Amino acid sequence: MGQEQHRATARVLDIVESLSEVQEGLTLTELAVALKAPKSSLFPIVHTLEQRKYIMCDAGSGKYRLGLRTYIIGASCTSQSGFGPLINIMNSVTESTQETSQFGILEGGNVLYVAKKDSPQAIRMISWVGTKLPANATAIGKALLSDLTDEQIRDMYRDGLPKLTEHTISDMDLLLGQIEQIRCGEIATETEESTPQMRCFAVPIRQNGRVDAALSISVPIFRYTDEKRVQICQCLREAQQQIEQLVGLYNFELIKP
Repeated sequence: MGQEQHRATARVLDIVESLSEVQEGLTLTELAVALKAPKSSLFPIVHTLEQRKYIMCDAGSGKYRLGLRTYIIGASCTSQSGFGPLINIMNSVTESTQETSQFGILEGGNVLYVAKKDSPQAIRMISWVGTKLPANATAIGKALLSDLTDEQIRDMYRDGLPKLTEHTISDMDLLLGQIEQIRCGEIATETEESTPQMRCFAVPIRQNGRVDAALSISVPIFRYTDEKRVQICQCLREAQQQIEQLVGLYNFELIKP
């Protein structure tokens, strides 16, 4: 049995992780609500994090956001954890397709995006590392869910499938049918299920037969063609093979929840 977490340390990490998930930041009151903790217990932690530049506060809105020191640590992680080769592969994917590539893991019923390479195109997918989205509504999420049994997926969404747009699949049997196709080797897809006017394709990344992560490419519908689809699918297959060959160089367990 693992040791219990140190409460004070866990609280610090809860604050940092909560801020990483909200692009516009959170006030102290909003943090207290999100963490179900009194403001009086959070304030000294928040104050120290701000003084050490791990977070910063907007004087006008009173909202806290991640600070420079957090960015520096994140940048160090790329070089120290073995993510460098992964980022290089994603750079190559985006350069070849001219579209945005993203890398994510499954956290509960959500996708947690842990790496991204933006398309050089002016019109492209808008998203951020640290963002969470319902896995059922994204191609990358469907790729991740393919590692679970149908029963596990039904239990995960026993209160219903979260909808992000009018196109998000709300029928569990339809979702499970798509996931079964992914298990059989097809590339995961979604059209406007998470973002209007966007299509997305994804492949699972396996380690020892288990899906630990997934890689996706997103393309605006107006730029999508059959030729583009073939190119994207080919790039994803090649990147999938490259990442799985490199997977021994870095431990995805380090970023699993």
